[in-house]
Amino acid sequence: SIDYMCFPELDSPSIFARLLDHDQGGYFLLAPELEDAHKKQIYLSDTAILFSRFLSEEGVSEVSDFMPVEDVSIQHNLVRRIKCVRGEMDCRMICKPAFDYGRVSHRIKIENDTALFIPEDESLPGLRLRAEVPLEIEDNAVVAHFHLTPGKSAAFVLEEAVPDEESHSRIPDFISSAFKDTVNYWHRWVGQTQYQGRWREQVNRSALTLKLLTSQEFGSIAAAGTFGLPEEIGGERNWDYRYTWIRDASFTLYGLIRLGYTSEAGDFMGWLEKRCTELNPDGSLQIMYGLDGRHELDETALDHWEGYRNSKPVRIGNAAYKQLQLDIYGELMDSVYLYNKYGEPISHDLWHNLIRLLNWLSENWNQPDEGIWEIRGGKQHFLFSRLMCWVAIDRGIRLAEKRSLPAPLEQWHKVRDEIYRDIHTNFWNPDEGAFVQHLGTKALDASSLLMPLVKFISPVDPRWLSHLEAVDRHLVYDSLVYRYDLEVAAHNGLMGEEGTFSMCTFWYVECLARAGDLDKARFYFEKMIGYANHLGLYAEELSPRGEHLGNFPQAFTHLALISAAFEINRRLNRAGWRG
Repeated sequence: SIDYMCFPELDSPSIFARLLDHDQGGYFLLAPELEDAHKKQIYLSDTAILFSRFLSEEGVSEVSDFMPVEDVSIQHNLVRRIKCVRGEMDCRMICKPAFDYGRVSHRIKIENDTALFIPEDESLPGLRLRAEVPLEIEDNAVVAHFHLTPGKSAAFVLEEAVPDEESHSRIPDFISSAFKDTVNYWHRWVGQTQYQGRWREQVNRSALTLKLLTSQEFGSIAAAGTFGLPEEIGGERNWDYRYTWIRDASFTLYGLIRLGYTSEAGDFMGWLEKRCTELNPDGSLQIMYGLDGRHELDETALDHWEGYRNSKPVRIGNAAYKQLQLDIYGELMDSVYLYNKYGEPISHDLWHNLIRLLNWLSENWNQPDEGIWEIRGGKQHFLFSRLMCWVAIDRGIRLAEKRSLPAPLEQWHKVRDEIYRDIHTNFWNPDEGAFVQHLGTKALDASSLLMPLVKFISPVDPRWLSHLEAVDRHLVYDSLVYRYDLEVAAHNGLMGEEGTFSMCTFWYVECLARAGDLDKARFYFEKMIGYANHLGLYAEELSPRGEHLGNFPQAFTHLALISAAFEINRRLNRAGWRG
């Protein structure tokens, strides 16, 4: 059953969301009616085609799900096919959409092999379901009951019903040709990778996940594919992550460029450049945007939904878009610097806008903000925000000097050095031998693990090694890393607990590798691989029971996996390890 799907875009309203409300969310079920069937799921190797297998004494069947991607006109089509492999079996299909997060009702019309779902709100796209078996209407859903013999199959195509436009899937042999084309598309895409090291399967799956989170039209990348999934079961930390954070920019570009996916990196850079033409009047930038670049992401709660395992409220939109998070300027400038170095030289107009941005930051880097974790309990002077302000100014200086671009370099040098001294003087706790989360606290924060990764400090500096040991004492739990200690860290304005942060774990193992502890880095990395779900995917967090928490799959986690695998593999090769 497909229990979650937004349509037609990743950040559009949902049409299936039984994951968040069993009765009102909507779903699309396709399955054999087998007693006590054993179920297995796999991705077809190096593709985004999902196989769900049902195995029992009575028979064996499999359901394949995919979206064609070769033809832009049908890229939002969902193709589902059930095949009888052995034995004979009765099968069923139920398609019951719930438009606009279950807030809009719909009518159904059936004509021959096609069902039309017509939402009462005409601004919403309608749906067309084409089938190879007879369809009926039951309980405001379209259903089918059919019998399959060995080797026989039945296919269904769900697509947007555009008025006065014929179905794109009516061409002869559409299902088989679309399947072959989609397999070939993914194999060609994965074949572009330059990564030939260890853990290639996990790296390729992470790259595929990033591609699936990427808007083909705009080049932007969503932070995750879902909204409303809880960071604590039954808790209130239930956010909407279907948007693009500027923070993800440098990590995304770094990961894509490392793997050789320069086309996607270029598309994302184009999206970022457009955002830099939309600076606020003072030269500052918004922290996050819709996939199409829209600015307004007003947050509301879907009070009519019960939430995943009774975790309420279910939120759509994200009020954090109004927050001040100074670290985003570091991620932005790092991404621009990397793309200028490994992609194409940046334009005159982009540089002109970046000067405005960096001049604003030079005057405001020492302001308190909400930080990387989007604290809702009051602003603080965060270490990570200071760190990334240093990165922003540093990359601006490097870029200007490398390209001989005009810039107020004397002022930027002064600000960069001032931030450097501020971090080492005011954020260093000599008693603990560690850098603190923010001014006025003794708490540590896993975001500090990026300090050597962004070249602020040497990965073997004695001060850094001392800090890494402190992180191990306070934030590491059996190789897994908490982002901070909830009892002593900055209060985020919300109740409840949370799990370990998967991206922080991958940051930690990369820091271990850079510090020279390759045995521990590899051991912890491979343990972390074991926490992936059965398809090799990660959410944002892990519970003490190993359950995935938060929105899913999360781009940041898969980006961190790619970076850690790349670094550990490189250092193992340097050390002479084989295999």
